[in-house]
Amino acid sequence: MALQLFNTLTRKVERFIPLDPAGRHVGMYCCGPTVHDFAHIGNFRTFVFTDLLRRYLEFRGLDVLHVMNITDVEDKIIKRVHQQQTTLKDYTGKYEAEFLKDFDALQCKRPHILPHATEHIPEIIALIEKLLARGIAYQAADGSVYFSIEKYRGCGCKYGQLVNLNFDGMRVGDRVASDEYEKESVADFALWKQRVPEDGTVFWRSPWGEGRPGWHIECSAMSIKHLGESFDLHLGGEDLMFPHHEDEIAQSEGALNLPAGRRFVEHWMHGSHLLVEGKKMSKSLGNFFTLRDLLAKGFSGREIRYLLLTAHYRAQFNFTLDGLAAARVALARIDECVGKLRELAGAASMPPGPELPLQFTKAMDDDLNVSAAWGAVFDWVTETNKKLAAGQLKGPQAAAALEAWKRVDEVFGLGSPPSDDVPPEVLALVEERQAARKAKDFKRSDVVRDQLKALGWVVEDTAKGPRVKRI
Repeated sequence: MALQLFNTLTRKVERFIPLDPAGRHVGMYCCGPTVHDFAHIGNFRTFVFTDLLRRYLEFRGLDVLHVMNITDVEDKIIKRVHQQQTTLKDYTGKYEAEFLKDFDALQCKRPHILPHATEHIPEIIALIEKLLARGIAYQAADGSVYFSIEKYRGCGCKYGQLVNLNFDGMRVGDRVASDEYEKESVADFALWKQRVPEDGTVFWRSPWGEGRPGWHIECSAMSIKHLGESFDLHLGGEDLMFPHHEDEIAQSEGALNLPAGRRFVEHWMHGSHLLVEGKKMSKSLGNFFTLRDLLAKGFSGREIRYLLLTAHYRAQFNFTLDGLAAARVALARIDECVGKLRELAGAASMPPGPELPLQFTKAMDDDLNVSAAWGAVFDWVTETNKKLAAGQLKGPQAAAALEAWKRVDEVFGLGSPPSDDVPPEVLALVEERQAARKAKDFKRSDVVRDQLKALGWVVEDTAKGPRVKRI
């Protein structure tokens, strides 16, 4: 089965075919963070989904060039820089560093290129100049440059490719300067904003005077710079479909002379909203979580990643603390099975068993059907545990099963659980329990077992001796 992915542009699941004539190279752009604050768990759902897709494309043998921008200048950032009387670089640098720390904690692969908007001002200006030259952009009385939706549509281009828009209530010539606006505000949007006193020291020189870029033009300039005038995949949360991604398409295809039938981006993918405890995230409701909030509650990045990977990217997902607790149990089940395989396999080396990767691939080829993929994983865990309990696996078979899981985990990206350093007092209790068992003092052995449990540890008796692990 070929890889099938939903394309927001065509509103259907279709076969994914790279633009590369050889069918090997894939250009992928994801709208990255606006570094004005700590990213919340809803933001990270998009980034984990992007990481899953990248890993799966690589699993399928494709060579992916992954670009994710850093938005380090826009309305909210400038407002906060002004309020805190700091510099743009100092303010955004702090939150970018924290974002990447969280990104790593979720075991996401770093993008190959992390372009910053402020480092691409020449490319932004050049793109705006092309739009002006084609008559699709104009300079307003205040000195700002706007994209003309009327002129764009007049060229035979369609505005409203990702979402259905009603133009009946639109007043020609209306403009919107804000970077973010509602779907009902179908109006000319700012490409370059004339400098105002509130901008402080945040401005650049341009042919239209001092100012700064609009948010939407930033992504067009950065993606074209690093992936070319036409590329394979553009990802983001569904909240970015309009106006951000719609404006990206308009200004990019308006400025570029693309061949007939060629698009700025061939395949658009959007992750659905995330609810927390059944409601939209809100600080007033107490259900607004950054990653650091969840880590402070004792959950690991690995557990959070697992939970985010249990729901299909196009399905609205209810993220709960109970769900995180269930994620911990599910991971422990996998880890226990994998640990037994690793112990049995020893130094043996074998190619992966075919069944699990085959079922996994079949599921993931179906628009990243993670539910079916996890179903295949836990069916494999159940069957493997039965064979282990019955003594039906030898070293080579265990090694093959272990390699099969490793292949699947190249995509899920969970890795191994962090190694626990067993405290000396726990090791002492384990030795005491062993001594009691050798002396057939089972009453004392049971008391020590309960003491270990109270400390959060359990002992398993194996053919190779006792094995201690966290509960």
